Amino acid sequence: MNAMNAMTGWLWVKRGFQLFRKQPAEMLTLFFAYMFLNMGIGLIPVAGQFLPLLLVPVFAMSFMQACRQAERGERIYPNLLLVGFRSPAIANLLKLGVLYILAATVAVAASSLIDNGVFWNFVMSQEPIDPKTLPESGMFWGMMFSGLVYLPAMMAFWYAAPLMAWNSMSLSKAIFYSFFAVRRAAATFTVYGLAWAAIGVFLPLMLSLIIAVVLGNATVLMIILMPLSVVLTVVMYCSFYPTYADVFGEPEQKELPQPAT
Repeated sequence: MNAMNAMTGWLWVKRGFQLFRKQPAEMLTLFFAYMFLNMGIGLIPVAGQFLPLLLVPVFAMSFMQACRQAERGERIYPNLLLVGFRSPAIANLLKLGVLYILAATVAVAASSLIDNGVFWNFVMSQEPIDPKTLPESGMFWGMMFSGLVYLPAMMAFWYAAPLMAWNSMSLSKAIFYSFFAVRRAAATFTVYGLAWAAIGVFLPLMLSLIIAVVLGNATVLMIILMPLSVVLTVVMYCSFYPTYADVFGEPEQKELPQPAT
């Protein structure tokens, strides 16, 4: 494990932007392919509700592999989206997806201790909540508590997929190493998380206020914020790879099988 300081978290964010700039069109194409595939999966009756979450670790390796190839100057193609399904670790990646579902369910259910089930009902029913009743519903604090409950699982899952796919670790070993790697780099991840909170939340918010004051046009606001939101999401995905490479080193030997072109 490489030595790091807290400000390495900011460097991870910067490297995410650098990786994106290497092949922005290709990264965006991969992202849109992922979104459209998820939309198609979501149309499947019953199974479509949990399959996208189940497949998160599998698709995560698509973006990790894309970032690795961008780092090495190799071209990124949309069929890279299927690379995780060709990995020898596919069974363990799917098992990890099951754990994602279980952990998320427990975390959301735990919010009922704070808001009497408001957040749970919102997630399960997916029905909009009246903004007028939102402040007194307690859902905000329920969401915060849910996130706190999910935090240990997020630490355990953060590196688990690449450790299984690139380092040939078992599911339990990958989860163990991931949890303690994140714990050891807690200060670094704190800076990383705060940086993304500033870029992904406060930057669009400030931009929204400026546009609202200067132009007062909701259409212009959407035209600007939607592409910005997409780009920032993809850059954030790109920044996941540096967190792995700095902690466990850049993968040298384990290659994920490439889909046929």
